Amino acid sequence: MLKDITIGQYFPGNTLIHRLDPRIKIIVTALFIVSLFFIKNFIPYLFIIGFILLVTRTAKIPIKYILKGIRPLLFIILITFFINIFMTKGEVLFELGPLTVTKEGLYLAVFMALRLLFLITGTSLLTLTTSPISLTDGIEKLLSPFKKLGLPAHELAMMMTIALRFIPTLLEETDKIMKAQMARGADFESGNILSRAKNLVPLLVPLFINAFRRAEELATAMEARCYRGGDNRTRLNELKLNKTDIISLASMVIFFGLIISSRYLLR
Repeated sequence: MLKDITIGQYFPGNTLIHRLDPRIKIIVTALFIVSLFFIKNFIPYLFIIGFILLVTRTAKIPIKYILKGIRPLLFIILITFFINIFMTKGEVLFELGPLTVTKEGLYLAVFMALRLLFLITGTSLLTLTTSPISLTDGIEKLLSPFKKLGLPAHELAMMMTIALRFIPTLLEETDKIMKAQMARGADFESGNILSRAKNLVPLLVPLFINAFRRAEELATAMEARCYRGGDNRTRLNELKLNKTDIISLASMVIFFGLIISSRYLLR
């Protein structure tokens, strides 16, 4: 189940979305995230759903693949849902023992669960349609104006991309370790939340050891290839904005500008 998480994975393709400049996709993703936090009612969510479906269809990413990536994170979404539904005061709808479900709580629970769902899906689309190398170049280019302030743009971009790149690898190793320990009698599913958390401790030790081992191997490999950061670094493909990139960015700025303005227009 852990290996189904799509954040950090790249879905190869030659579609319009895949060919867009990575800087444009990073900016659009940032606008997407900001706009989600400005939304105050469900009507703009319909446009967000339309945007996600349009990008998914244009990039030719199967909907089942997107849903499969959400499934491992349903636990977090459900926790968010239940915290909001039981912890929000207001007009009482019904009671479940000591717990009270209110009209405002139900509204907020669904609203926040959808927001979290869209956040996961939107960030997944960025990594699914952008290769790690392109993502590194895009982040570095966007951060390059801050080099004058002493910001190590290349190093930050490299660290962020490596972290994203190794999410699927670490999840795969976690799955293997869990299956190996379950074959030896470990139980990760029965008991209450505290007992499950306690049973995860033996899982974390080999996982951290493997993570540090991989980090050391990667550092050794980069040094063996004479990697010295971004100084005097050349690229096979230089990033250049074309007409499609500019039109796409302008369209998305207008679209998300309207989404953000809906906070003040729809009351």
